[in-house]
Amino acid sequence: MTMRPIVRFGDPVLVTPTTPVTRFDKHTRALVDDLLETVEAPGRAGLAANQIGVGLRVFSYNVEGRIGYVINPRIAELSEEVQEGDEGCLSVPRLWYPATRAEYAVVTGVDLRNEPVTVEGTGLMARCLQHETDHLDGMVYIERLDPQTRKRALRDIRRSDWFMPAEPPEPAGVQLPSAFGGAS
Repeated sequence: MTMRPIVRFGDPVLVTPTTPVTRFDKHTRALVDDLLETVEAPGRAGLAANQIGVGLRVFSYNVEGRIGYVINPRIAELSEEVQEGDEGCLSVPRLWYPATRAEYAVVTGVDLRNEPVTVEGTGLMARCLQHETDHLDGMVYIERLDPQTRKRALRDIRRSDWFMPAEPPEPAGVQLPSAFGGAS
């Protein structure tokens, strides 16, 4: 097991929908182990595989003494009753914004034996289940904020000491010097 570094907002892997797991082998076991170890650090409630740079549909959770994982999760049920509260994200460090989520959520998926799993909860667990499933769908919670709050959040992110915008792609037909891996 390995504690994995967290991918930060701005990395394309966070906005790319993940691929369902189809092979339940030692590589999938290693990914689940890494997700579980990484989410056990203090202050962490959930972690999606794409937050550690892996484009597979798996997340781990660590909420109020409940620690686990779900492979190929799907939201199965959300209550009409909502909760309001500040939400944060490991990929958007040290920034929290008011977000609305369902008060109760049910996620279904499978475990490492490809056996059905259901995880449900209210409050923080419901928020976590929704947040992590969003990640796997290629959505960072900033997108769910009301327009004014989202604008403030994006401004705060740009001003943060951790944000590094993605490099724009090189224009077609441009050759980089050999020092950069291009033609000499």
